[in-house]
Amino acid sequence: MRAYIPQFQLFTPGSVSETLDLLAREPGVWKPFAGGTDLMVMLEAGKLAHKNYINIWNLKELRGIQVANAQVTIGALTTYTEIQLHPVLRAEFPMLCQAASETGGLAIQNRGTLGGNIANASPAADSPPALLVYDAELELVSTSGSRRVPYHGFHMGYKQMNIQPQELLACIRLPRSTKNLTQYYRKVGTRKAQAISKVCFAATASSNGERLNEVRIALGSVAPIPIRCVKTEDALRGQPLDRLLELGKVALAREIAPIDDIRSTRSYRLKVSLNLLEDFLAGLRLSG
Repeated sequence: MRAYIPQFQLFTPGSVSETLDLLAREPGVWKPFAGGTDLMVMLEAGKLAHKNYINIWNLKELRGIQVANAQVTIGALTTYTEIQLHPVLRAEFPMLCQAASETGGLAIQNRGTLGGNIANASPAADSPPALLVYDAELELVSTSGSRRVPYHGFHMGYKQMNIQPQELLACIRLPRSTKNLTQYYRKVGTRKAQAISKVCFAATASSNGERLNEVRIALGSVAPIPIRCVKTEDALRGQPLDRLLELGKVALAREIAPIDDIRSTRSYRLKVSLNLLEDFLAGLRLSG
């Protein structure tokens, strides 16, 4: 079943301010349409429920990567390809670059945007786990001004986010605090490319050679939202390196909530998540 195209409206504004005016004038009526890599699939399948969209693809104000001393700012319309090619992101945020490289194929990477990956709010998205462990911050704009929110907590439930109908995601900020951190990212899917993840795991850590100083762990496809595993982090932080696996597996098994669905099973997702945690922690012991 295909969607009936005349039922839909697509408006192309000339600026961010024009976009925000329309969102404020008719809140909830219009939704942003960026790269369209997810929305076009739903349209083709006849499952695109919303009818009115604002085409923001050509808004240059929402593009680009800016590097400052303390942070890197990524425009919401920055594509996966642009992320992969940026030298600072490759050097300091390799997990985000890896996530971008494993999202779809080349056509999707050239068109899909980081902001769209966030706003689509899929628990199986590839970039959110990396953004969570990098402590990303989002900037949301509206006719009333702008506000910044931590990415951790932005997803409040399945397809539910801390963004108002009149707001637009403008950019993503990453603190440049990855020096001396061990970084680990793995996506597990049916194939090596163009596959929706069954489990997506991202983590960073630092140790003094004997104990774990700091750790951040996030997963996708194991809960209704991309999840930062704060309880597992708390169980591991400050512990001797030789006790990490014992403590971490117990804590992670309690914190995640995988389900059976068309792509995988609860038991498989749980086992893979624990195996990835073991692989990550084993690397810390070796480096420590």
